[in-house]
Amino acid sequence: MKVVFLEEVEGTARTGDVKNVADGFARNYLLPRRLAAPATKHYIAVAEQKATKEAKRQDRVDDEARERLLPLIDGQEMTIEVLVGEQGKLFGSVTSRDIAERLQKDTGVELEHRQVSLNQPIREIGTHEVPVKLTRNVIANITVNVHPEGGMPEPEPEPEPEAAEAEASEDSEAASEGETTEATTEEPAAAEASADEPAAEETTPAPEEETTTETTPDAPDEATEDEEKGNASQDDS
Repeated sequence: MKVVFLEEVEGTARTGDVKNVADGFARNYLLPRRLAAPATKHYIAVAEQKATKEAKRQDRVDDEARERLLPLIDGQEMTIEVLVGEQGKLFGSVTSRDIAERLQKDTGVELEHRQVSLNQPIREIGTHEVPVKLTRNVIANITVNVHPEGGMPEPEPEPEPEAAEAEASEDSEAASEGETTEATTEEPAAAEASADEPAAEETTPAPEEETTTETTPDAPDEATEDEEKGNASQDDS
């Protein structure tokens, strides 16, 4: 749909512009809010009158910003301290809102954070040039110094090359001595262990179990008994 813009729509068109837009965008957003109208002769004439008035108003705003605000803000330099990690990386970031609040504190000029033109928040320490849109046509430039709070953390000192080489050499010699000592100690120990071992295992016979044999009294010999009886008879005679 072809429409003429009666008001400025940021990022789309200014007052008096005639453009083709999507039907849904026109019917659901632009026309109900009277931001645009069908591009007829009547509405185009109305839009041109509005555009002329808007241009004059903008000139007055620009002149005021150049006279009153630009000298206060242009060239301003600020320092913002932030927490920094060991690798120099910020914990968080510096945003346009942070800069606008600091500018208001330093200059007394109230600004919206949208007037600070940052494509993305600042995430690195150092010096950054930041534009500030006082009006559509008047832009000031400021310097933002991002410093680490409490100073940069000191990295651990690296050993000097000579000292590092000497230390490595000492470690190598100590390791070699340790290996030699260990080998020397193991050899006598092995020899001693070999001497202590018997040539062959001697098997000690198990002690024989004592066997107890019960002796049964022998029965009297019948022949002997008869002889004794015979001898006794002879003695009687």
